[in-house]
Amino acid sequence: MKTISQILKTSLLAWLALPAFAQENSTPEKKQFSFNGFLQPSWKMEKTEGQKAANSLRSKRSYLWFSGSLFQERISFMVRTDFSASTPLLDAYAAWNGKHLSVSAGQRRTFTNNREMTFDEDKFAFTERSLVSNAFCGNGREFGLFAEGRFGEKALFVPMLAITSGDGPNSFGINSTDVDLGGAKIGGRLDFYPLGDFSEGNRELSPDIKGEQKPKLLLGVAGSWNQGASNEKGEGHGTFSLFDSTKKVRYPDYRKLSADLLLKYKGFSILGEFTLATASALSGLRTDSLGGNTRILQPGQISSFLVLGSGLNLQAGYVFANGISLDARYQKLSPEFSRTDSKLKTTKDLAVHIGKYFRTNRMKLQAMAGKRQIPGMPAMLYSELMFQAGF
Repeated sequence: MKTISQILKTSLLAWLALPAFAQENSTPEKKQFSFNGFLQPSWKMEKTEGQKAANSLRSKRSYLWFSGSLFQERISFMVRTDFSASTPLLDAYAAWNGKHLSVSAGQRRTFTNNREMTFDEDKFAFTERSLVSNAFCGNGREFGLFAEGRFGEKALFVPMLAITSGDGPNSFGINSTDVDLGGAKIGGRLDFYPLGDFSEGNRELSPDIKGEQKPKLLLGVAGSWNQGASNEKGEGHGTFSLFDSTKKVRYPDYRKLSADLLLKYKGFSILGEFTLATASALSGLRTDSLGGNTRILQPGQISSFLVLGSGLNLQAGYVFANGISLDARYQKLSPEFSRTDSKLKTTKDLAVHIGKYFRTNRMKLQAMAGKRQIPGMPAMLYSELMFQAGF
């Protein structure tokens, strides 16, 4: 990982140096700066059949971020934090923006996961991300280089490419001895808007809060190849270690593929997502460094180290003119290997939601209830009441 980390760090320095070169431009400088945030206090209840209910009252998220741009928005930056998390830093990146191409460097949310994982945490139709998002992803942040194109008008194509460390946020650890592991992660996404773009502010969120007057459809496919993953979801490092016949540490490759659609029309919305995760480069892997053939990785055993299998998320909702929203969601997880120690378990989940939007999406009150079932285990009932206030 020395090569990829050097490339990423050098590129970031180049980004930060761009304003110095841009000063030669005779166009008057235009600067913009914004300071935003939101709070999400919530009450949550979880009850497994046959057991007492567990209740929690907390600030689910406490976001604060500042962003800015200069030189007619050619250069921009973003720093975002969550003070409810043990590691507050979420995003810290700089970008160069052209007419059809934007290139950024630093730590930010990647677009190589399922559709919902590309949405900000204050823009869900429900109070929480879907089961599919939580099963296959962490917080979706990675460190690296990101390129996004934008072509067409009536029919819009948006190709995206990312080269990251493959170790998620803070990928180089907490100190000099906690180094990045494995190889680079290469991924991308292609989005297609056959009916044109959504209304301003209505693209990067689940519900149709703008009430599109014409049908709008977004079709997307995304994928990634993590060359040497040491985390069950490919968004961290050092969670586990595997070895080759020479007793050296060697990690498996982790691959994810997602397909999704988002439809909106006059307050009605449909979101459909499918994700598939597989592993490769498994030949000769051993579970410890003792050598010999007694610890060779057995068929299917890799599922005890990586989240492998598929996930389906289907949800539909309607936002009334007065800001009341109703939503329903069906989710299913299917592991690749049916083992008791698999990271991914066969799971079905049904949930309903009612909400009230004040000032579009900045302020809202949401309530969700659902039932989650894993075969052979008691069903779990859950509900959550959450208030969001943003500025």
